[in-house]
Amino acid sequence: MTYPDPTLFGHDPWWLILAKSLGIFVFLLLTVLTAILLERKILGRMQMRFGPNRVGPHGLLQSLADGVKLALKEGLIPAGVDKWIYLAAPVISVIPAFMAFAVIPLGGEVSIFGHRTALQLTDLPVAVLYILAVTSIGVYGIVLAGWASGSVYPLLGGLRSSAQVVSYEIAMALSFAAVFIYSGTMSTSGIVAAQTDTWFVFLLLPSFLVYLTSMVGETNRAPFDLPEAEGELVGGFHTEYSSLKFAMFMLAEYVNMTTVSALATTLFLGGWHAPWPLSLWEGANTGWWPLLWFTAKVWVFLFVFMWLRATLPRLRYDQFMALGWKILIPVSLGWIMIVATTHTLSNHGYQTWSTAAIGLAVVVFAALGTYLWRSRRAKSPSPPSPVRPAGPGAFPVPPMPVKERADV
Repeated sequence: MTYPDPTLFGHDPWWLILAKSLGIFVFLLLTVLTAILLERKILGRMQMRFGPNRVGPHGLLQSLADGVKLALKEGLIPAGVDKWIYLAAPVISVIPAFMAFAVIPLGGEVSIFGHRTALQLTDLPVAVLYILAVTSIGVYGIVLAGWASGSVYPLLGGLRSSAQVVSYEIAMALSFAAVFIYSGTMSTSGIVAAQTDTWFVFLLLPSFLVYLTSMVGETNRAPFDLPEAEGELVGGFHTEYSSLKFAMFMLAEYVNMTTVSALATTLFLGGWHAPWPLSLWEGANTGWWPLLWFTAKVWVFLFVFMWLRATLPRLRYDQFMALGWKILIPVSLGWIMIVATTHTLSNHGYQTWSTAAIGLAVVVFAALGTYLWRSRRAKSPSPPSPVRPAGPGAFPVPPMPVKERADV
């Protein structure tokens, strides 16, 4: 298969590059404003209440009113903070969120004022790794915000976020490996071209499910919004922020949601290719139509974010970390071995159905073995903890459900 050459990007006139950059910025800004409004309306309907319905017709101007309100609020700087780092943290969070969208293909080639150009700002041979690198920089803004605030609760929120991003970014990167094996490239435009016939969500469903879970944890969204858990951390890393500085953190969160949704669309849902049966139309993937299909797919993932927030309770932190390290990462490693084996067999002339059967057999065997091991472990009774005698005048202490140290 012939893939687009990433070196062909960057040769547009300067005004066209500037126009595409502004177009991406406006696209993300409008997506954020719309997502904030729709999230509040969707959550209201799912929880049997009204959403915003006062500002403007049917509440359509609520996001704009919230932005004006935050801009006019007094920007307080608490005493005892590290001022320059405190002010730089929101900027560090929001800039990488926009930079990651530079290599996302929004469509095919179009004509703009007589110039043929792709609906993509640029591309790289390692474009997906660039997105991982840029999005990982954004967590520094959260960590520095928690440290520079000079308060315990923001500090704990920043530490939680750093551990969370490290854990789930590993699982996310591992889910990309299967895509690289099948597409043979790390270029985003090349990955979209490799899905012309079959989307990778059908070929690499386990990778898609791992990524779907990891992208929620990566963006600190419910039920994984532990860095801003108001139940135990007041507000988390942004407790001491107000006015435009607080708005920048919220902007970075929603732009990151859009970025990971666009990346999921690019890697697993065929990118800007039209879904079936619209793909049967000859002109579905030409002109400006692909931008519509791409936007619709991104909004499907954004709706999933809102749906999860409306329905699932927040996890405990130990459960959340165990999910990343004990389930997602081992599953991703095992799946990569299966994908590499079956892809190698298919390249050596074996039939596709036989390699698929091998992969399915390995998955079923691993799932059955895990189920039997967990059921046997659950049935085996644990030895009771010894009860230490209470001293004179002390209250008796019940046995604790933990293993005691041997030297106690």
